[in-house]
Amino acid sequence: MNNLSSANLLSGLNNEQLAAVTWPPEPALVLAGAGSGKTRVLTTRIAWLLQTGQASIHSILAVTFTNKAAREMQLRLSTLLPISVRAMWLGTFHGLCHRFLRLHYQQAQLPRTFQILDSGDQLAVIKRLLKQLNIAEEVIAPRSLQGFINAQKEAGLRAPRLNGSDPHEQRLIECYASYDDLCRQEGIVDFAELMLRSYEVLQTDDVLRTHYQNRFNHILIDEFQDTNKLQYQWLKLLAGDHAAIFAVGDDDQSIYRFRGAEVENMARFMREFKVSEPIKLEQNYRSVGNILIAANAVIANNAARLGKNLRTEAGNGEKIRVFKAINDVEEAQFVVDEVKALNRDGLNFIQMAVLYRSNAQSRILEQALFRAGIPYKIYGGLRFYERQEIKHALAYLRLAINPDDDNALLRVINVPARGIGSRTIETIQATATDDNTSLWQAAQKLAVKHNKIAIFVSLINNLQAQASQTSLQELMAAVVYDSGLVEHYRSQKGEHQERINNLEELINAAIAFKPEESGFEPPAEDEVYNPITSVLAFLNSATLESGEHQAGQGEDALQLMTVHAAKGLEFDAVFLTGLEEGLFPSEFSLAERDGLEEERRLMYVAITRARKRLYLSMAEQRLLHGKTHFALSSRFVDEIPAEVVQHLSAHSFSLVGRQQSTIRTNPFHSRSVLADTPVNDDFDGFQLGQNVHHERFGTGVIIDASHKAEGANLTINFGKQGIKELNTLFAKNKLTILS
Repeated sequence: MNNLSSANLLSGLNNEQLAAVTWPPEPALVLAGAGSGKTRVLTTRIAWLLQTGQASIHSILAVTFTNKAAREMQLRLSTLLPISVRAMWLGTFHGLCHRFLRLHYQQAQLPRTFQILDSGDQLAVIKRLLKQLNIAEEVIAPRSLQGFINAQKEAGLRAPRLNGSDPHEQRLIECYASYDDLCRQEGIVDFAELMLRSYEVLQTDDVLRTHYQNRFNHILIDEFQDTNKLQYQWLKLLAGDHAAIFAVGDDDQSIYRFRGAEVENMARFMREFKVSEPIKLEQNYRSVGNILIAANAVIANNAARLGKNLRTEAGNGEKIRVFKAINDVEEAQFVVDEVKALNRDGLNFIQMAVLYRSNAQSRILEQALFRAGIPYKIYGGLRFYERQEIKHALAYLRLAINPDDDNALLRVINVPARGIGSRTIETIQATATDDNTSLWQAAQKLAVKHNKIAIFVSLINNLQAQASQTSLQELMAAVVYDSGLVEHYRSQKGEHQERINNLEELINAAIAFKPEESGFEPPAEDEVYNPITSVLAFLNSATLESGEHQAGQGEDALQLMTVHAAKGLEFDAVFLTGLEEGLFPSEFSLAERDGLEEERRLMYVAITRARKRLYLSMAEQRLLHGKTHFALSSRFVDEIPAEVVQHLSAHSFSLVGRQQSTIRTNPFHSRSVLADTPVNDDFDGFQLGQNVHHERFGTGVIIDASHKAEGANLTINFGKQGIKELNTLFAKNKLTILS
């Protein structure tokens, strides 16, 4: 290939990109900021190495984190080069390890026809194993064991190297060992095993390791900030002492610590591979200036970062719009109104996205979009009423008013697991067929002799009794807690907290539900909505919301997603919702080591999804975990320079005189009890929801109080300073009520 083609290949690169693409054959770390063209740099680097004869198709190893990224890179390379790149080792960590094990199955002590288990297959194997070991699912939840096994493998640990800190953990380790034995006997491997087995072969087989170290003289890795401990060690083994590792990533976008990602790998790489300075790609081709100013200002508050500053030649653009709503309903309506206005102005729905920190937040947004008739799509997830845990809870709710609903009964008779297996269910079905009755009537008949069925029958009977006597809110709380669903998900690892949040959000939906506004007409004999017709109206509303306005493939639709799901995407207009202390940053992160820094990186990712217009919204009161919370705006909003912000509302965050609903849990009973608590009571001159200023702690909001006379106890959320308990007898002179 001639010099002219090389010149064409490099044309259009900025100076930073050019420096990265033409880096000499030695280790390099490329800090690629959001929207800085990292995929172009990676693919052009590979093409340049091939064009200049520094590498061949067979001497390059390129690693991505998704199959989509691998396909995109291969497509781009095919347009840059006149030769086929299909033979190149280009793919995901798991894909490349699978290729390696197929070639060297004997060294890996695997059968030639070994099969790969996906997540669902792996779970089925684990359930089968627990049954063989006579371990009830109530003792060790299959998903919990699955999470434990995968976490150990991703850390590079086999069962013999582990020591249990308690009897339960020791039992998990024993199950892990038995699981490995079972997989070995049956010639099957899970995804985590692909990586670990490949690493072990390379580590122990000197001849094979030397072969690959001599073969791959250039190793390129995308999204390096997302590598875990084992992936980094695997790369080190392959690189040896000679390969030029070209690691591309952004420490400011490392948001997968919960999956095992170690952002520290970037600094570790620089130290161990003697990289003195990273190459920084700071020219942004996505967002306008004001959005980048905000992103740079927020992330600058993180201490543990390598450091870079995004810039653009696109001009400052519009200011960032900030909206402070009275409550979450008003916030959702604001989003709807702005989306409709932007669409009227010619912006397609698909070019707009609504982001939130937690999946549970989608429920109220979905409800507002449903009522407005705006088509939407949940990206990377399910609509609220289609989520597994919500469908389970609604099935219990259906049984509470109609136990003869066979579909609902089959869905939850053994969810959570209560020892009613497939054979028992077949017996119930056979009895129902013989007697020409519903499954419920058959279960009642069999409960006399079958204790596990009797427990389920008793649960449904209790829910039935409450359905005719209590409010929808109380019944929903009973369904969520008495059914054991919350405890079931709490015992599992992985997404358990998201599922619990969703169940608690379902209670919030019941609290806010107004049957008279749902369009559901009560039967003629009921002049007003009674408890049963209120439940019917709620179920009808949930069914309608789950069945409409979810856009089809290719349809113009608003995109809804968590911030985690938004990584790698970009939109003309982005709505970032729920920006309150305790929600974003999340209350869980504040208690974790380095948790706040990861939350701030998540905020940075969210901001940099927007090309032209960014909205930040928050609510002064929000139903969370079944309780109305009074909120301070997120510290991340305060970290954005005032000159790039436009405030769209003038709410003062004063909640005097409003009403809150709370769920109070009796510690001696499993059922949650709902109570209404007025918030306009006077506590020695102070009221719940008031903004106050303390001469030492700064601005805060009163979130709880007791003892109305002189010397009231105030619980105040001071944001960054935390929650403080103050007594007015001593602190009154230091507190000022803000209007």
